[in-house]
Amino acid sequence: MTANKMKKDDLGLSYSARKALSVHLGEAAGNEIATLLQKMATQIEELKKSKVSVTQVIPDKSRPDPLLQSLENESF
Repeated sequence: MTANKMKKDDLGLSYSARKALSVHLGEAAGNEIATLLQKMATQIEELKKSKVSVTQVIPDKSRPDPLLQSLENESF
């Protein structure tokens, strides 16, 4: 079976990846890490779905405001 055709669970961990974690870290630790990764992937997917656009409220200091520059150059 090729890497592209390996059966993966819903969030991308293949059986081979889960097995490798169990073999190298022990069954309990491997399962714990696989579960943690799966929960994190679920949270990331939820964040992607609820993502909103952010409007900048504070002016970006790296970009000078032309109006402020003209006011600073005025003499009263």
